[in-house]
Amino acid sequence: MKIILISALGLVLAGCATVTRGTTNQVTLNSEPAGAEAKTSMGYNCPSTPCTFEVSRKAEFIVTFSKSGYKTIEVPVATRVAGGGAAGFAGNVLIGGLVGMGVDAATGSTLEHFPNPVFVTLQPIGKVAPPPRKPAPKANPADAPQS
Repeated sequence: MKIILISALGLVLAGCATVTRGTTNQVTLNSEPAGAEAKTSMGYNCPSTPCTFEVSRKAEFIVTFSKSGYKTIEVPVATRVAGGGAAGFAGNVLIGGLVGMGVDAATGSTLEHFPNPVFVTLQPIGKVAPPPRKPAPKANPADAPQS
C-alpha cells in the first residue's frame, strides 16, 4: 500500500512547476561602469558588480546601486508569470490536480524576476557643462550714430 501511495504522490507532483523549476531564481546585477556596490531591500549585498545571487521566486525587492563619484540609482525588481512556469502550472491540470496547483501558487515556482539581469548606467556627479553662449548680435551699420 505504501508503494502505491508514494507512486501516486510522485505522479501528482511530477507535472508541477515546483518540481520542474524550483522555488528560487538567480538574479544578476550589473552596472556601467562595473565595480558599483549593489544592495537589495532584502539584505543582499554585492560589493562590486557584476554579481549574481539566488532569491525566492516570490520575492520582490529594490536594488540600490552606488559608486563613488556617481549618482545612486534604485531599481525595483518585480515578479511575473514565466512561460515555463505557466506550462508547469498547466501540467497540473493533467497530472497534479488541485494539490499541484496549490503547491505552485504557494511556492511562487511559476514566477520569474524582471528585469533580470538588472543593468544600470551610472551617471557621474560633477560639473554640469554650462549652456552654450549665444553669440553677440552683430552691429548693423545703419544703426550707427551719424555725425
